[in-house]
Amino acid sequence: MLYLIGLLSGALFGLGLVLSGMINPAKVLGFLDVFGAWDPSLALVMAGALAVFAPGLWFWRTKHGQCVLGTDLPKVAAPVIDGRLLLGASIFGAGWGMAGICPGPAIGLAASLQWQVGVFILAMGAGFWLVGRLTVAGSGKL
Repeated sequence: MLYLIGLLSGALFGLGLVLSGMINPAKVLGFLDVFGAWDPSLALVMAGALAVFAPGLWFWRTKHGQCVLGTDLPKVAAPVIDGRLLLGASIFGAGWGMAGICPGPAIGLAASLQWQVGVFILAMGAGFWLVGRLTVAGSGKL
């Protein structure tokens, strides 16, 4: 059941990305071009998603306290802003700004069979592998 809920959630997320046009790298780059031909539609998509998500999360946490499958909702630790987070965010942001693609839309764009998307996905996979290799076993630290 857990896998089915994950699959349906991912499919709904992907459908939202496709319908909003957010898998189009030109649309994302237009959002990032704040001093040129800025396209605010990505911000509107994010605001719409938060408008649906935030009240639902608040309601679910206050009324139920458990996931749909009956397990406790995970506790989220207070964010720690450290060098590792800043470096990762900088690399992610630079890649997003150069390509206009991030991991979620990249999977959707794979169906386009564009070689550039394939290169992006290979680089993303290499980054995941590299972080796994550099992370000290069990500590979560590089």
